[in-house]
Amino acid sequence: MDYVRWGVLSVSNHFRLRVWNELKEATLSKIAGIASRDGDKAATEAARLEIPRAYASYEAMLSDPEIDAVYIPLPNHLHAPWVKAAAAAGKHVLCEKPFALNAAEAEEAIAFARAKGFRVMEAFMYRFHPQWQRARQIVRTGELGKVVMVQAAYAYNNKDPKNIRNIKEAGGGGIMDIGCYAVSCARYILGEEPRRALALVNRDPQLGTDALSSGILDFGGAHAEFTVSTQAFPFQRVQVLGTSGRLELRIPYNVYPDVPAELEVTTNVGTRTVACGPAGQYRAMFEAYSKSILEGAPEPTPPEDAIANMKVLDALFRSERSGVWEELR
Repeated sequence: MDYVRWGVLSVSNHFRLRVWNELKEATLSKIAGIASRDGDKAATEAARLEIPRAYASYEAMLSDPEIDAVYIPLPNHLHAPWVKAAAAAGKHVLCEKPFALNAAEAEEAIAFARAKGFRVMEAFMYRFHPQWQRARQIVRTGELGKVVMVQAAYAYNNKDPKNIRNIKEAGGGGIMDIGCYAVSCARYILGEEPRRALALVNRDPQLGTDALSSGILDFGGAHAEFTVSTQAFPFQRVQVLGTSGRLELRIPYNVYPDVPAELEVTTNVGTRTVACGPAGQYRAMFEAYSKSILEGAPEPTPPEDAIANMKVLDALFRSERSGVWEELR
C-alpha cells in the first residue's frame, strides 16, 4: 500500500477546523472513516468532509480491516482507554495531547500497544512545523550561546461549564490542555528532562479546574517558566534566552498554515526575522508518522516522550498540593 488509511475516533471541532483541511492534499495519509456514538452525526460529518466511511460506534470503526491507523481527538480522560482499544483491534495510534491523565496511565497504554506490535505517538503537532525545527537548529548550533531560560505564555478565554476543557473529571484545566505545550516545548528546545517542578495554581471556584497556572522547571543549568490561562485574553508566545542571543516564536502553537511563521532572532550582530513556511503542521505530522508506518521505521516522536511529558505534569500537580518543589519520578 502507498498510503495509510486513517480513521478518526469521534466527531470533533478540533479535527474539522484544524486538521481536515491540511490533510486533503496529503499523499501518505488518507482519512478513510470517521466514527461517532451517534450514527447520524457520523454520517453528517462524513458527508460534509467527504470522508468515505461513517461508523455509528467507535467499535465498528476499530473492527474494520480497511482502517490501518486511528487518530484520537477524544476528551483527555478517554485517551488512554481508546489507545489500548485501538491497539487491541490491530491499529496504529496517533493520540491527541495530553496522552493520558497521568504518567502511569500513559506508560500502561503505551506498553499495551507495543506488546500488541503497534505503533503509538502523541500528537504534539508543533514539533513538525519548520519554525520549531529551525529554532531547535539555532539553539543546537550555539548561536544563542548557552540557553539559560525558556519562557512560554499561552491563554484563551472559555468559561463555558459544559465545555470539555472545563470539566475537571475529564482532565480539563489549563495545565492539562495548554500547559502540556509549554512543558513539551521546553523539553524539546533544551533536549533534556527537568529535575524538579514548582507550580502556582489558581482554580475556578465553580469549575474546579485550574484557570491560571504558572510553573518553573529546573533543568539544572537552565530554567523554564510558563504561565497558562483558560480565562484570559487569547495569547501565545515563546522566548528562548541564551548567554549570547535571544529567540522568540511569535505564534508558537496555533500557526496559520497558509502564511509563513516568523522567528525573531537577536544576537550581537543585530536582530533578524526568519520566515518559516508556510507549512501545515498537522499534515506534516500525519505524513511523517504515516511514512514511518509504511517503512516500518520508529515513530517520529517516540512514545516515551509522552510518558516523560506526563511526569512533569504530575510533578506540577503534586507541587500545587504540597506548595514546594517536587522531584520528577
